[in-house]
Amino acid sequence: MDSILKQGVVFQVRSEITENPKISESFSSVDEFESFVQMQIEQRIKTLGLDEPWYSPQRIGLTMYKILTLDFGRATFLTSDSGSSDVKEIILEKLPRTILLFTTATIIISVIGIFLGAFSGSRVGSVIDRLTSSFAVISSSFPVWWIGMLMIFLFSFVYQIFPARATPLIPSSDPNYIGSLLYHMTLPLITIVMIGFGSWAYLVRNFIVGIMQEDFIIAKKTIGVDQKKIIYSHALKNAAPPIVTILALSLSGSLGGAIITEAVFDWPGMGRLYFEAITVMDLPIIIGATYILTVFFLISIFVADLLYGYFDPRVRVG
Repeated sequence: MDSILKQGVVFQVRSEITENPKISESFSSVDEFESFVQMQIEQRIKTLGLDEPWYSPQRIGLTMYKILTLDFGRATFLTSDSGSSDVKEIILEKLPRTILLFTTATIIISVIGIFLGAFSGSRVGSVIDRLTSSFAVISSSFPVWWIGMLMIFLFSFVYQIFPARATPLIPSSDPNYIGSLLYHMTLPLITIVMIGFGSWAYLVRNFIVGIMQEDFIIAKKTIGVDQKKIIYSHALKNAAPPIVTILALSLSGSLGGAIITEAVFDWPGMGRLYFEAITVMDLPIIIGATYILTVFFLISIFVADLLYGYFDPRVRVG
């Protein structure tokens, strides 16, 4: 890992020096220039603490300080829309767009999936139950990128309803940028929801089927409690802990952005940023984005534990 990081430092230093031709012109020979470059590389490596082993207190402390202050250095190749190479600025520019797309899609998927799954679970063997199960199997069998390409071909080229690229053509400083971004977001949002809600519905359906066999549900049916109240008030409440856990993890996972999905639709979020960073081996961005998404994942687990205890009193008692 250290060798890869040092290689990234070499690329970064050389690219910075190359961008300023006055530096190379100030040297009379190639040897002097290479000596200067090597000195700058060694100084950068020492500044980053890469001259120490990874387990050294100095390097661990420096790394933790930079993580807490969101100081991930400068990108080697990529820049933000405003031209900045600061990794923090690049991530903070891309992250809200991924939150907008994938969090919106996850909420819509979960709402549709929960109610459709509860309805199917209460009518096992019915037409709607068979359709839900079949759609879940079919939708999860096809890769997202393939469905995305079909949606682009159908709605961008055949009917020309939505643009093929999800990146707005106007600059982010334009007052109409937000409206344009929402319009460009429509097609990838429809695609993600269409692929995802079937699996959610099938998952909730299986939870409900199990809960509907419980003694307290049978007792409520016996005393004549309304069927809808049993399903949406009692059965769903008992199925809430695992559903909330999966929802929290889905939200945190979505912040990373589906790399292939954003690459196919050209959505300017974290997924496409990952794709571009991996393509050109821009290590500062890869490392910085991974740290940020890890923090979101840990926060989502903590929130999921709190919500699990709220919906399941047995956890609080334990």
